[in-house]
Amino acid sequence: MSRSLFGLALFLLTASTALSQTGTLAGRVTDSQTGVPVPGATVQLVGTGTGAAADASGYFVLAAVPVDTHAVRVSSVGYEPITRTVAVYEGERVVLDVALSEQTASLGAISVVSRRGGFVPTELTSASKLGARPLETPHSVSVLTQDQLEVQDATTLAEALRYTPGVQGEAWGFEPRFTWIKVRGFDATQTGLYRDGLQLRNVNYAVGYNVEPYGMERVEVLRGPASVLYGAGSPGGVVAFSSKRPTLVAQREVAVEAGSFGRLQAQADLSGPVPGTDALQYRVTGLLRDSDTQVEFVQNDRLYVAPALTWRPGASTTWTVLGHVQRDDTGASQALPIEGTLEANTFGAVPTDFYTGAPGTDRYDRNEWSASSLFEHRIGDTWTLRQNARYYASDLDDVTVYSTGLLDDRRTLTRSIFGTFGSLDGLALDNQARAQFASGATETTILGGLDIQRLDVGLQQTFGGAPSLDLFSPDYDQQVEAPPTFADTQTDQTQTGLYLQGQTKWAERLVLSLGGRYDWAKTETVNHMADGAVTEQNDRAFTGRAGVVYLSSIGVSPYVSYAQSFLPQVGLDASGEPFSPERGRQTEVGVKVQPPGVNGLLTVALFNLTRDDFLQYDPNTSLQVQTGQVRSRGVEMEAVASLTNGLDVTAGFTALDVEITESANEAEIGQRPTQIPNRTASLWADYSVPSGPLAGLGVGAGVRHIGATWGNVPNTIETAATTLADAALYMDVRRLRLSVNVQNVFDDTYVASAFARSSTLVTFGAGRQVSVGLRAKF
Repeated sequence: MSRSLFGLALFLLTASTALSQTGTLAGRVTDSQTGVPVPGATVQLVGTGTGAAADASGYFVLAAVPVDTHAVRVSSVGYEPITRTVAVYEGERVVLDVALSEQTASLGAISVVSRRGGFVPTELTSASKLGARPLETPHSVSVLTQDQLEVQDATTLAEALRYTPGVQGEAWGFEPRFTWIKVRGFDATQTGLYRDGLQLRNVNYAVGYNVEPYGMERVEVLRGPASVLYGAGSPGGVVAFSSKRPTLVAQREVAVEAGSFGRLQAQADLSGPVPGTDALQYRVTGLLRDSDTQVEFVQNDRLYVAPALTWRPGASTTWTVLGHVQRDDTGASQALPIEGTLEANTFGAVPTDFYTGAPGTDRYDRNEWSASSLFEHRIGDTWTLRQNARYYASDLDDVTVYSTGLLDDRRTLTRSIFGTFGSLDGLALDNQARAQFASGATETTILGGLDIQRLDVGLQQTFGGAPSLDLFSPDYDQQVEAPPTFADTQTDQTQTGLYLQGQTKWAERLVLSLGGRYDWAKTETVNHMADGAVTEQNDRAFTGRAGVVYLSSIGVSPYVSYAQSFLPQVGLDASGEPFSPERGRQTEVGVKVQPPGVNGLLTVALFNLTRDDFLQYDPNTSLQVQTGQVRSRGVEMEAVASLTNGLDVTAGFTALDVEITESANEAEIGQRPTQIPNRTASLWADYSVPSGPLAGLGVGAGVRHIGATWGNVPNTIETAATTLADAALYMDVRRLRLSVNVQNVFDDTYVASAFARSSTLVTFGAGRQVSVGLRAKF
């Protein structure tokens, strides 16, 4: 399967003729009074020899338009010519709606209907904070552009990550509460999520995050250790997304969607200059959803509002203030017994919509908000000063009745009740100074910074027994007693990091990247269940990273890199000494291919990643010991391309060999950790008819393969591999778009994960979901 995926992706990549420094102008010319086409109308870029004539239906295409701001002039015999300035960006497709008038130019109009940049990124920010080009970055990074997010219509970040190699967003299958993140086999849920360059930390899983994709401009996945950039974190990598920012050009849209499980959703995105001033731009993004899910009694309701304001007092200064409020009302994913799912049950199969909880008791209500400031000031051609700051808060009210096992009668489900009442208040601040200078054939960029994080986390947890439930004749009216509190803590965390990184390019061929960071971390926990006993731990760590890339003249760029990570571990060893931080280290070699004149990128990466000194329980003493080690090595391949004929494609493949190499439990050594597929592969293609009578018609289709995983250590319980299909169909008519999206087209039922409580349980993956949307731009 992987050979065919990459054979097709490589063919599409090399077949592209879109210049990397060009874009496309397309659209239709009509009569402003009657709306009928104006065949033969001339569309020209003023001052150049570039132009085209509208066909019999009024459609035109100008390919290979240089990246710049152009004066577009449209004329035809018997009509008044009109001119408008239109900006064209690299790899972007700009669609124009042109209306000509026979009477006066003021009655005509040239309107930008849409901008489509495609799937190919032109710049990376998460990998270095330097804004380097993909070819000059010696690390494996994936980018989900605005166009990809839009056409795939992901409703969660986990869904958006389905076509990204090396990362899992649905390791536990259907999960409406929050996003579990695994990168290169290592969990990054608590430390691996970043909004606008600043971490969204989830201490002790006190709150959880399920960020709204409609509020995102793009998503970047940096694979491998990133502590040199961000401080404490998972060795697997980070998932960083950028919020929608105000635009210089007015763009407004409203949309409604209806879909499976009674889903009703309305959303709006309004942006542009503030009337009466050229210095201020605004943006307001909002979404309201009322929906059930594939599981009985579990809803998925959301309110999301995100205002933003940008101030540009001059060409050298930009200050953007972002905010967001999000309220979620949903429920838990469902753990079901292995009997009746992965294995046979004499009473029959357990349906995928089966609910193991208590409708009158269960709830998952989360309220969160944030306020961010993104400031940038350039001093001449050399210096740039930046400060990113955010204050954020989240409150969680979570009570869940869940299954723990199945009795020998193979139909009585034992249950418990668990409550999590968490609050998080956080402040993140990142100050940067960047210098760029050149000397002869050498270009150098140096970035230094100081970042600070402070978090105040309250966590109260309850636990108790709940009445059992008959799998095949459930009684949801049983009374569930409120459980007692077993944990009540207040945790304060601070992290201060000093970092310095640089990138030097010699003779446009060799790029050397080097970085180092020193962090001070402090965790103080007050245990209210132990008369306010205070536990304090202080950690400090240095992490580094280095890489080199060779830029060949044919667009083939081999690279090699090394990176480190650290993560504090709270607790004391048997001798009463604090645990040292967990460490990660990775060596990566790869190649990036982007031939001149090709709007596409192929990346192949081989890596060896080790996670050292993580905590385990010694089976002989039942004490925590710092002896764990897991090695992850493998290969990742990704190809993205955006062709001038309206075709966008992304393909990915991952082969992971993850093994426990050191453990307090000798039986685990040599085994594979749970919920990590050995192979994943994906291919998505989207085609939009660029011109002619069917211009605006688009179709997308994708296939994704998820390999088998183990549900326990030692590896005796296996979930089967599965292959799923997704599809999209849309039609743009002037300023309207009608779209249909289908996830899991064939409604394949599959077990996403298996794990052990008092017995073996499993979770199902997401079933088929269909949504129909209508969007209007104005």
